Formats: sequence, C-alpha cells, structure tokens
Amino acid sequence: MSDEALVSDVIIRGDWDAVLDRGRAWADGEAASPRAYFTLNAAYLLKGDFRLAWQMHPKCLQEEVDITNVQEWVDRLRQEHPSTSTVHLLYGLFLAQSGQSENSIDSYREAMKHDPQSPYPHFFLAQIQQRMGRIDQAIKSYREAVKLDPIYIAARLNLGVAYQEQGQLEMAIPQYRDIIKMRPNDLLGHMNLACALAEQGKLDAAIASYREAVKLDPNDGQVHYALGKVYEQKGRMDMALREYQEAMKTSPDFAPAATAVGWILIEKGQVDAALDTFSIALKANPDDASATFGVGRVYDLKRKPDIAGDHYQRALELKKTRLGKHRF
Repeated sequence: MSDEALVSDVIIRGDWDAVLDRGRAWADGEAASPRAYFTLNAAYLLKGDFRLAWQMHPKCLQEEVDITNVQEWVDRLRQEHPSTSTVHLLYGLFLAQSGQSENSIDSYREAMKHDPQSPYPHFFLAQIQQRMGRIDQAIKSYREAVKLDPIYIAARLNLGVAYQEQGQLEMAIPQYRDIIKMRPNDLLGHMNLACALAEQGKLDAAIASYREAVKLDPNDGQVHYALGKVYEQKGRMDMALREYQEAMKTSPDFAPAATAVGWILIEKGQVDAALDTFSIALKANPDDASATFGVGRVYDLKRKPDIAGDHYQRALELKKTRLGKHRF
C-alpha cells in the first residue's frame, strides 16, 4: 500500500496520532510530495502545534502547482467519502490555508453534521469567523469546541482572546486560569492572563503572572518587554529599565524594547545613551515613530532645533500612516 493510501486510511478513521506518524514517514521517504507535507500541516494543526504547522505550509500550500496537487487529492477523498467528518474537516483546512477561507465554512459545517461530537470543526470555524470580524459568532463556536472537549487548550486560549478583544475581561481571565490549571507550564496561558490582568488595572497580579512567564522562557524578549511595560505603569522605572534591557539582550532586533529604554534614559538625563539606543531601534525598524520622535527630543535637548525639527516632522508623518503604540 502506498504512503498516500496509508495516510488516507487513517484520516478516514480519524486517528490523528497515526496520521502524524504516517505523514512523517511519507515526508521523510523517497515519495515525499506536497500531499505529505499537507498531511503534517493538518495533523499539527489538530494537535495544536501551530508553529510546526506553519513550517509545513510553504512546502505544500504556497506555490500554485502544489496547491493544485493537494486539491486533487482532497477532492478525491471528499468524493469517495462524502459522509466522513474527518475528510470534510481536512478539506476545510485545505481551503482555509489556500486563500479560500470563506469557502471553508461549508466544509466545517459538513464535518459537524457527520460528527456532532468533534470539537475540531467548531474550533477552525471559529478561527475563520474571528478573522472575518464576526467575534460574537467566533465566541459561540469556540465555546462549543470547549464544551465538547473541556481540555482543548487551543480552543480555551482563543476563546479567552476573543472575549478580550470584546473587552470582556471577566470572561477571558477564567479561560486563561483554567489553561494554567491544566497545563501549569503553558507560556501563552501565563502571558495572556498577565495581559488581561494589566488591562483590568490589577498590576501587581499582572507582574506576578509575567514573572511566571519569564521563568518559563527567560529568553523571550517579548515577555521581558511586557513585564517592563507593567513596571512602568507602576512607576517602577528601574525595574522597567532592567526588563527592557533584558528584552534587548535576548531579542536584539526587537525595536520596541530599545525605544522604551531610550525614553527612560532621556528621563534620567542620559541623552547620549538615549540617542544610541534610539539608533538601535531605528536600525531594527526605520519606521518606528516613537524612536524617531525620541531622536528629535535628544537633539532638542542638545539645542539643535533644525535636526530636531526634521525628526519631529518625520515622526508625525509615520504617525499618520501607521498608528504608533508607543509614547511620544
């Protein structure tokens, strides 16, 4: 039996562990094809490993010839097994990732019809609804996925994010807390909880959650940066500076951390050091409006109004075309 036939068989049975194993064997063998990589892409999505799923995407759903190759396979599966939920789910994943997101909705609904107990069609339908700005519908679909599988971490996480987008922090926070109870070392659970707590104004609790996230991944610059922002809100500027500098150390190309350091150094009167730091930020992101404005402020303090004015004007132009999220 060919690799494609072996994989098709376990897809029809809905055995996603076997799909992953056989997909790996197919992708590692001499008969590897875009279909093998799409098998892995779909299996990783269903396992909640979105990073690995994304790594497979360029190998199967980026070039038109590869998309056609995969479509011929999933079309045939759908025609041969019209009452199989997993086949419709697979087809929906193909459509959603090949530029046909809206068309995937019918496939997910068809998958639900043939297996009402599967949480996966609800989850992936919710992602499409959320992408289309239909947040209320997405929340309903995520909730159904969680109802069908209470330990579906990705569904709980996305449900929390959807609630948070609507400003329903009191609904989002329990989702993140449940994730941490089920999986204490879940980095995104701690980070999202910290973010929601900070939005609620519970800064001490947010700091505690971000510190847990730092313990889990001390080399994640965005975690250090986020913790620094909360320290700054608390007025603990030395602690904020330390976290921003740690973010720069772990993620040298992370411009927002360098920009934040530059502004604190200005407040400390260290204008030359601030200029150096803003330069680092602008090297990483030349369109950083806040860093550009910061350079202008440095030259203002150095009594060089012409240079300062040029940077102020440039910052305002950047601000008009791209809403900056950092302070001026």
